[in-house]
Amino acid sequence: MERSLFAREALLPAGWARDVLLEWNADGEIARVSAGSAPGNAPRAAGPVLPGMPNLHSHAFQRAMAGRAEVRGHPTDDFWTWREAMYHLVTHLEPGDIGHIAEQLYIEMLKHGYTSVAEFHYLQHDPRGKPYADRAELAHRVIDAARSTGIAMTLLPVLYAHGGFGHKPLNAAQKRFAGDAASIAQLLRELIAAYAAVPRLAFGVAPHSARAVDALELTEIVAAMDGIDAFAPIHMHASEQTGEVRECFETQGVTPIHWVMDLVPVDKRWCFVHATHATEEERSRMRSALVVAGLCPSTEANLGDGIFPFAEHFEQQGRWGVGGDSHVSRSPFDELRALEYSQRLAQRVRNVSASEAAPEVATNLWLGACAGGAQALGQPVGMLAAGRRADLVVLDGNDVDLEALDAPGALAVATFSGNANRVRDVFVAGEPVVIEGRHPREEQARDAYRATLGRLRLRPPG
Repeated sequence: MERSLFAREALLPAGWARDVLLEWNADGEIARVSAGSAPGNAPRAAGPVLPGMPNLHSHAFQRAMAGRAEVRGHPTDDFWTWREAMYHLVTHLEPGDIGHIAEQLYIEMLKHGYTSVAEFHYLQHDPRGKPYADRAELAHRVIDAARSTGIAMTLLPVLYAHGGFGHKPLNAAQKRFAGDAASIAQLLRELIAAYAAVPRLAFGVAPHSARAVDALELTEIVAAMDGIDAFAPIHMHASEQTGEVRECFETQGVTPIHWVMDLVPVDKRWCFVHATHATEEERSRMRSALVVAGLCPSTEANLGDGIFPFAEHFEQQGRWGVGGDSHVSRSPFDELRALEYSQRLAQRVRNVSASEAAPEVATNLWLGACAGGAQALGQPVGMLAAGRRADLVVLDGNDVDLEALDAPGALAVATFSGNANRVRDVFVAGEPVVIEGRHPREEQARDAYRATLGRLRLRPPG
């Protein structure tokens, strides 16, 4: 049985089109996209229709500390001091907490237009750093949260072997992340076997960073992933902070992205998360290899990481997508606005993500992030086209700020006018998961999340 939706305006790969009939099959795959069509018996979308946005970088548990590290604790407060607050949270999280936090987060993501997520999953062990009886205990929790909410997921178990360059030992909190190439590969095999029949769930791997894996471990985990699935995504934090770049050069003789690309074959299944301080030569190598730059503008701004030179990357048609990372924002509109504004501040000009041929900034940003995000997740999403999954976002045509606007104007207002959520309905694989701004599990998830926060925040700091 096929299902359908009629849109007065929809954002297709080539741009906006009118009177679009979207049809998909029982598996949630788009069968036909017909512009200039009559609606027939199809339901009518309540506003412009967009492809669902992939969130290419998530640490779900960090949702519980969003906004909780905004008191200066050091004369040079930066990522490294923020990380201590994150480690404090890590030492108190139990499996149930992780599931409740993830469910709340994924509902928030869906309500704001994310329809799939790459979970960069590095919590592996109990708070003492000991393996659970089922080594996949915490992976099951985030997968269960994705399944209960309806968001699609690419789970990326993380290889995290060292506390810093030069084989620095893991600290007490980092022991929850500990693993080697063999253990992470085995975890992946077990998860893939356990969830083989589950739709909208994919797997990849994530060597954490140049500071957390050495050359042998990196080559081993890439080789293991090749043996498990040679097309699966590989994500890695790279060049997020200047301190990381400096230490990598001091210990390895090269900067982080050069270090990775000189050691292992890097191609379009790779996503370098952040890449904020990648050199010009490294960015050129990324573009040549079709690597996705995984940009997380809200988190990068929150941590004071710096500004990725997106204007150049956009002009050179580099691949990129956006992620929520620490989840100080749960909206793709926030991320795209922060990305564009960072470039305006750096360049001191307006409307950076545009060209004479493609002047609509919001449209360019949405299409670009969808395309790069889909590649990074390794899922058939990111565009309204036959053969792709019917992940759809419907803007609220009744929103007062969208009154009398065409679809490009409506998307621009949704992106650049305040923080009101203009998403009305959301579909994943053709199934409605948000209807008139509501998710069916939002009350239950909020109550469980509230109880989790209440327990965690009763603990004394430090």
